[in-house]
Amino acid sequence: MGCLTLLSEPKIVRREAPLPAEPTVDRIDLKLIAVLQAEGRITNQALSERVGLSPSACLVRVRRLETAGFILGYHASVAIERLRPTVVIFAETTLTRHHPADFAAFEAFAQTVPEIVEAAQVSGAFDYLLKVVVADMRAWRELSDRILNSDLGVGKISSHVMMKAAKTAEGVEIVP
Repeated sequence: MGCLTLLSEPKIVRREAPLPAEPTVDRIDLKLIAVLQAEGRITNQALSERVGLSPSACLVRVRRLETAGFILGYHASVAIERLRPTVVIFAETTLTRHHPADFAAFEAFAQTVPEIVEAAQVSGAFDYLLKVVVADMRAWRELSDRILNSDLGVGKISSHVMMKAAKTAEGVEIVP
């Protein structure tokens, strides 16, 4: 008599669907970003010639890069000191509490103050480094008092007055 072998039922293996991939960029996209970073006012025609694309293909790529968040905007560099009196302050700002809600409240406040032109949460001896542009020291004193006397939980602000801009941001190196 023959031998009967029972095979186990096949196992069904479920694989999770892969997460959608982050948008990617290729060498042409990197060239586009580099040129636009250096020359934000360049025409689409000139940009397309610089990167070797047709104008329509170039515009499609630029729009995709904008939509995907690789290109955040286009700005003019302004010599504000030529328009009005200006004092630039770098302010080391320390919070008294370090709960996520405290950081969120401070960041929301910073977004509402036009004199705070940049705010970076940093590691080290203080929590935020602010770049503040005001008309004069009186205006800075009033703003810093407002920050300290608010219910934001700011315990300390150390101010540094910019004497001159030794180097200004003109973008970062993009290597295609």
